[in-house]
Amino acid sequence: MNTDSQPPTEPAAFSDIASRVRDHARQAPRRTALVCGDEAIDYATLDARMDAVVAALQRDGLGPGDAVAICAPTSVAYAVVFLGALRAGLSVAPLAPGSTAASLQRMAADADARLLYTAEGIDLGGGGPTRIALDGSSAGRPLADWLGGAGAPEPVAIAPEWPFNIIYSSGTTGEPKGIVQAHAMRWAYAERAARFGYGADTVALLSTPLYSNTTLVVFFPALTYGGTVVLMPKFDAVGWLALAERHRATHAMLVPVQYERLLARPEFDRTDLSSFRYKFSTSAPFRADVKADALRRWPGGLVEFYGMTEGGGSCILEAHLHPDKLHTVGQPAPGHDILLIDEEGREVPQGEAGEVVGRSGGMMSGYHKKPEATRAAEWFDAEGRRYIRTGDVGRFDADGFLVLLDRRKDLVISGGFNVYPSDLEAVLREHPGVADVAVVGVPSVQWGETPVAAVVWREGAVPAEADAAALLAWANARLGKTQRLAAVHSVEALPRSAIGKVLKRELRDALAAGHRGS
Repeated sequence: MNTDSQPPTEPAAFSDIASRVRDHARQAPRRTALVCGDEAIDYATLDARMDAVVAALQRDGLGPGDAVAICAPTSVAYAVVFLGALRAGLSVAPLAPGSTAASLQRMAADADARLLYTAEGIDLGGGGPTRIALDGSSAGRPLADWLGGAGAPEPVAIAPEWPFNIIYSSGTTGEPKGIVQAHAMRWAYAERAARFGYGADTVALLSTPLYSNTTLVVFFPALTYGGTVVLMPKFDAVGWLALAERHRATHAMLVPVQYERLLARPEFDRTDLSSFRYKFSTSAPFRADVKADALRRWPGGLVEFYGMTEGGGSCILEAHLHPDKLHTVGQPAPGHDILLIDEEGREVPQGEAGEVVGRSGGMMSGYHKKPEATRAAEWFDAEGRRYIRTGDVGRFDADGFLVLLDRRKDLVISGGFNVYPSDLEAVLREHPGVADVAVVGVPSVQWGETPVAAVVWREGAVPAEADAAALLAWANARLGKTQRLAAVHSVEALPRSAIGKVLKRELRDALAAGHRGS
């Protein structure tokens, strides 16, 4: 299988991404840069619109050191404003539209956002920064009106250490925690992309939201190398397949649940996907059987990235090169150092499990205005080198591939024994009636904590297969004594974030309320 393309021109030692857009506008002004629905713009138009954003920001007195927030559905205008603000030297806080109004207000205030770009249908509550409507609606001052009459922009020389964006790790409950990523960190991601066939002929199809780091790790590299980005505001499997075929997509970022939905569609094997060079996945556990199915049926390379928005160490699994390692998340990326530590912060011996910590050229500056949270996320080795803690528990196999066991916070400690929910979930998925499953720990008088499962039954499952009590007995007969489930609960669907992560805290609260075991 050939996953190579014409090698892209290597980026310079450092060049801000907005400047790379200008380079492409000069070299290939008519090449398509962005597509979203019926709207498509070339690099010359993108560059000019970015300049208009810079000029309007400067007219309003905004510049380096300031921040703006964007809370809107994916669109060309969203991308233009994001890129224009970066060119002006501002940092951007992309916020999840599905968050509560109170949470959105807290995040915008935490980011010190001077302006908030939004759209119709998003509840932002009252007050807060000046609002500009990307869709021209009454949600704020229409974007076209705000851009008008600003004149020519003043050039800004971007420094590598300046904040690029502030990504909020949680926008639904609790105190917001903003992850500050510098221009240097984003540039490191762009440099890493060179090995994956990016170039001027790249067509990257993105169907996860622009507020998610999952999307941005492909969005920015595709533009850095002069490719075309096709944006899909709302994912649906049939529509995605049609877009991939129509635009001859070469690259895509998908979360694991999207792979599952695409591969399950009868249209999948009738769709011409031969243009693909690489498909990527990140953000959630990617089951080995789904990876294997994608390798069998989908042309091009399959790459899983393991890491955090906070940065630190990343692992890369090039599944097409290592089909015997699909149960892992790969090996540390070049230039990345990953260690495993115990509860006392000591490095564990080879083969033992520990918390994953990592360091690299791509690490967050810190949590915005939260020095204590930043310190809690850091670990320093004996030489004083800074690592970022992941909260994940894993072990390295004999070949240096990382096997993830579970999230440290999701670990169930039952009767003094460590129970990894992922092990139980893997057993439950072997049952013919199970379509989806998640295991969490709930309080127990006898054991302190005990594992329970939430199960989505397979469509068309016969009554004998969709029986919670029978599944409980079936699973416990296959599990170790210390692993046994206390209960199985039937649910219509698992709670998931916009990028497919199971919201285990939400699930744990719901199951704990319904579970009254000993």
